[in-house]
Amino acid sequence: MLTAALALVALPGLVGSRTFIPIEPVPAGAFQQFSVLANTSRSMTTIEPLDDAHVSGGTVGAQTRIVEPGAPPPAVVRNRPRIELPRAGASSVSKGALSASLSGKPRYTLSGGATFYDNGTTAMRLPRGTVVKICGNGGCIVRVVNDYGPQKKSRVVDLYRPDFFEVCGCPSYAGTTKVTVYVY
Repeated sequence: MLTAALALVALPGLVGSRTFIPIEPVPAGAFQQFSVLANTSRSMTTIEPLDDAHVSGGTVGAQTRIVEPGAPPPAVVRNRPRIELPRAGASSVSKGALSASLSGKPRYTLSGGATFYDNGTTAMRLPRGTVVKICGNGGCIVRVVNDYGPQKKSRVVDLYRPDFFEVCGCPSYAGTTKVTVYVY
């Protein structure tokens, strides 16, 4: 109890609760006179005219229009370099190797569902690098398997999105389609 009473009495003084002190101007007597020695080679009675850097053509007001002399700088157009990238749906196999591998009959075929996958052509039952011909209602494409998947047993292949809609021949809101995969 005694501690609480002492805290209530002593604490406001320690925290800084003081009376307001108004700001007063500095009295003129606080300043002292300062003498500057003049250059003896020049006369103090004549003042030279201002040089061109100090001469003003007028005053600047709120409605003054400021115009820079000269022509505006030319516009700099920075174009990004165009780089041709290969399609993500294809692998690094050349067209000649694809057509050579498609000559003849396929080793076997798989039938089932297909959906799209944005990172290339995938088939869980086929190793990477396998050349496949995928046919659906919209047509056929030849691709190289470049990833493992799909994870559902009802699907046999996942395709790069543009390839999926090319094979599917269906509207853009479709998610799956039936395909036949010819494995070469």
